[in-house]
Amino acid sequence: MIAVLILCAIGAVAAVLLYVIAQKFRVEEDPRIDDVEKMLPGANCGGCGFPGCRGLADQLVKSEDISSLYCSVGGGDTMKRIAEYLGKTAAEKEPMIAVVRCNGSCDKRPHTNVYNGAPSCKVEAALYGGETGCSYGCLGNGDCVVACKFGAITINPETRLPEVDEEKCTACGSCVTACPKGIIELRKKGIKGRRIYVGCMNQDKGAIARKACLAACIGCGKCAKTCPFEAITLQNNLAYIDAEKCRLCRKCVVECPTGGIREVNFPPRKPAETTSSTGA
Repeated sequence: MIAVLILCAIGAVAAVLLYVIAQKFRVEEDPRIDDVEKMLPGANCGGCGFPGCRGLADQLVKSEDISSLYCSVGGGDTMKRIAEYLGKTAAEKEPMIAVVRCNGSCDKRPHTNVYNGAPSCKVEAALYGGETGCSYGCLGNGDCVVACKFGAITINPETRLPEVDEEKCTACGSCVTACPKGIIELRKKGIKGRRIYVGCMNQDKGAIARKACLAACIGCGKCAKTCPFEAITLQNNLAYIDAEKCRLCRKCVVECPTGGIREVNFPPRKPAETTSSTGA
């Protein structure tokens, strides 16, 4: 009985000491952090660069200049609402979307071997270049699908390539980080969702790249020469289109001999344009 009383007394003393210490070293937190956190979508995807929405809310409240802070899930409307609440100015940013820079579907990129390991792109990439002759292309195991918290990416069963749902994609960047081949990129969504980009990452010389994939960029440079806005550069046998300079004229699409440049959400071409493309 005495032992029990002693333990109770020790516990009571310890509780009082802990309470006193907690009060002495208590850190006062700005109540606006809670309010801002409630305004955020609560996805906790990390796309903003902070560990969850709470971390971003904390920085939004404490930072005088919030122009570099942005929630891709909430978008411009959310940031504007938060900025008005805090009495600050939010930067205007164009909507972004994830794009898959690989056109190597099964019919264009024949398999040369079979992978029997764990169904993970990260694991397969660490072991060898993949099941085809292109060591730069998509492995098709769906690490990006698993990483996406919004269900915006699926693997097409016929092409074995990832496809992005524009309505669901929030441009959080999780799929970009998850892809060991680096074939997923965040680009400007574009006016009316229209965008043009090179759907290839192969840096091999033309003949080698063409043998590995019929839709590969062969580094011929025709697209760069025909672009009137100097939006296309050629480096390491691979063309790249700068979304900031591109004016969506689509001249490069017509010139590409392999069809490696993708045009998304454009209206059907006129017969004259189709004929020109076929002739190229």
